[in-house]
Amino acid sequence: MSDSIFGIHGQALVFQSQRMGILASNIANADTPNFKARDLSFHDALRAAAGQGSVGQALALARNQPGQLSGTAANGLAQELYRIPDQPALDGNTVDTDRERVRFTENAVSYQTTLSFLNSRIKGINSALTGQ
Repeated sequence: MSDSIFGIHGQALVFQSQRMGILASNIANADTPNFKARDLSFHDALRAAAGQGSVGQALALARNQPGQLSGTAANGLAQELYRIPDQPALDGNTVDTDRERVRFTENAVSYQTTLSFLNSRIKGINSALTGQ
């Protein structure tokens, strides 16, 4: 029932929450030797939420650069992928702190937008049920 009321926004909130944790981990490990920056594929998560990837069906991740990992996302969830760095550090760390902060901020804004939408949807449903 929640899918018909909230659409993909509930799943988007879960995805954005998971991504926020991964991006925070990247920022926290910016000085850790050999730490590899990770991220989630929004495109694959959106396809899964829209029903183009269903439970038990693996989603093939697009590879547009040689050397990218080919992963699959099982059960309609986005899989963590390693980010290919523009300029890796000498100690093997691939975190670009400035870019990670921008991605974190963009994700936080998207998360807040999704929360606002869901909140207004819940208020509308509540008002329809109570007549106020």
